[in-house]
Amino acid sequence: MKTFYTERDIVDMAARGVMALDVDDDVVLTDLAREKALSLGVRIVRGKPSSGAAPKQSAPMAQDEIVAKVKSAVIARLGNDVDAALLDAVLARVAAQIK
Repeated sequence: MKTFYTERDIVDMAARGVMALDVDDDVVLTDLAREKALSLGVRIVRGKPSSGAAPKQSAPMAQDEIVAKVKSAVIARLGNDVDAALLDAVLARVAAQIK
């Protein structure tokens, strides 16, 4: 599945202090997003192209790390209008289901 980033996504990331964005074959930046990243000093880090080979195995992430990444992604996508308490409750419930 491809992930698309717009100019707004880059502005939101920079506002949260994210100053590097990993880009590979599954990430698409709009032209305006690329320009905004450049103007805000957000580094675009290019990953290796996918070759169909099995991905390199890495250590599994702890559940709290996964929850933090998902929370960050939701806030990045929806902005500051997200009800933090509701988001925490949903993430806690989902995390409890996958233990």
